[in-house]
Amino acid sequence: MELQQAVNGAAEEEEEVALDVQVTDLLNALIAWKVPDDLFTVSSLKASFESLFRSFDPEVQFQYFRSFRRVRISFRDALAAAEARLRLHKTEFNGKEMRLYFPQSVHIGSPRLEPPKPEKQFLISPPASPPVGWEQSHDATPVINYDLLCAISTLGPGEKYELHTATPTTPSVVVHVCEDEHADGSAAPDSDQEDKPCPPRPKIIQTRRPDYTPRVEQ
Repeated sequence: MELQQAVNGAAEEEEEVALDVQVTDLLNALIAWKVPDDLFTVSSLKASFESLFRSFDPEVQFQYFRSFRRVRISFRDALAAAEARLRLHKTEFNGKEMRLYFPQSVHIGSPRLEPPKPEKQFLISPPASPPVGWEQSHDATPVINYDLLCAISTLGPGEKYELHTATPTTPSVVVHVCEDEHADGSAAPDSDQEDKPCPPRPKIIQTRRPDYTPRVEQ
């Protein structure tokens, strides 16, 4: 008997805890969505609208947002707001269906702007103070491939050089050296061009302005 009473007491405590969690999760306000336009101008219609919610909470407060066609109804507790939505949601008011929703709460964290994390401060230019033990790295000496330079110097016009031998799975890489178009007697045209004087630059002729005839106004 005592064991059964203890189990029943634990069950009742669990129900109370669950009820408390559900109540605290709800908000003590409602948003009336797409209310009639006459509600913002006609005082009698506004009084009848407010009387619907004062039956659940006599101290309810109303905030009218005409530009959005919405009304915020603030109750003293969440139970009154939940009961009002349960009874009045999707009911007819002034010939239109009234819809009630709970407002969404947005948490943005701290009201102050926090500094960036230390691992992200290296992206700031100029950077912040470096961590302890940081040392500036020196640029490495450039590597010169003399074998490649020697192979390129031995190439002649019209010849080809195989850089990579073909395999069963990869193709070969062959470099073809282009032939010189002025290979024969290339020095002669250059010397002739050096002896010839440079042609004069053409003169830019500007557009002539139209003739202007003054008029005498009487």
